[in-house]
Amino acid sequence: MKFKINRDHFSAGLQLASSVVGTRKTMPILQNVLIEAREGTVRLTTTNLDLGTRCSVKADVEEEGSVTLPVRELGRIVRELGEMEVSVESSDSPKATISTRGSVFNVVGMDSKEFPPLPELVDEKVFALDRQEVVSMLKSVSYAQSVNEERYMLKGVFFQFEKGKLSLVATDGRRLAVTNREMKVTEGDGGEFILPSLTVTELEKLPNIGNAINISFTDRQVAFELKVDSEEDETTGFRDSIYLVSKVVEGKYPNYKQVIPKDDFNMAEIERELMQECVHRAALVSDEKVTLRIKKGEMEITGQSTLGDACESMGIDYDGEVATVSFNPRFLLDPLKSLQRDKVCLEFRDDMSPGVFRVEKGEESKLSFLCVVMPIRTD
Repeated sequence: MKFKINRDHFSAGLQLASSVVGTRKTMPILQNVLIEAREGTVRLTTTNLDLGTRCSVKADVEEEGSVTLPVRELGRIVRELGEMEVSVESSDSPKATISTRGSVFNVVGMDSKEFPPLPELVDEKVFALDRQEVVSMLKSVSYAQSVNEERYMLKGVFFQFEKGKLSLVATDGRRLAVTNREMKVTEGDGGEFILPSLTVTELEKLPNIGNAINISFTDRQVAFELKVDSEEDETTGFRDSIYLVSKVVEGKYPNYKQVIPKDDFNMAEIERELMQECVHRAALVSDEKVTLRIKKGEMEITGQSTLGDACESMGIDYDGEVATVSFNPRFLLDPLKSLQRDKVCLEFRDDMSPGVFRVEKGEESKLSFLCVVMPIRTD
């Protein structure tokens, strides 16, 4: 195997691959990246057996071949090289020489035949979506995933393709975030899966390239394929597609729709960024509880602790009865940070009832959103 490659393009591909690395000491090859040189591209593959990734980077390939090398160490070497053109060469032995003008590194790897192949999905369901929308939907709910090991079914984002829409859901039992997108899903073609939290993180970190992403899934696995536009490969170095395949969380996701309040609530329209700033400042003296006092045209946000107290006030669009309710400030800040809209509806009733942030789909967006936050009782 022998090829020349742009240092920055090679580094970007290795960085993407290195985030999916196995930790099993019984299988040291999972610490390696499979490098395959073929017809003008170098394909990089890593896996930890639960999650795998594959990308292609353009290169000048003189001799085809393959080798596996320790991905993190290789990534550090490539980043530190002083020249833009990098030469990589390996013979029959599982060892490669990485060189530029003035620098030569010999790196010992393992035989590429020992590298476990990424799983192939059979009889999968496939949906094509806009990449930016998928990432935006994930970020609008992923903060609500559970971190409790015992509630493993909640340690991920629930994808539900049902007639006429796609829903993404996350909950940890104290808050629930749901986003919906209208799309063509005919009856009988729908399906659902729970995407593990680690895979959610990798999806959110995908490079900002390409417009389309294909989602294919079975009962056990899900794959995401990000198509790379031909105009972009000159600047990014990525070619063809970026492929991510993952096991799904086994089990049945709870009926989240039961948590969404169905009673009549008061509703105020708020400036999202202004409320985010006010809650953040009030939480400087009390990071466990802030209290909202909502009255005609105004909302007071107070925090109080042994450190002292703070009070913020902001104008709102509201013309109802006075209400007071307390929340964990982080549970208010997470949805406010993740949304893109300027105005958000806040629904509330009393100190025993949850609060609801809601955004309806509009002319500029097909996405709707709601987040249910359980209150902290006010003594």
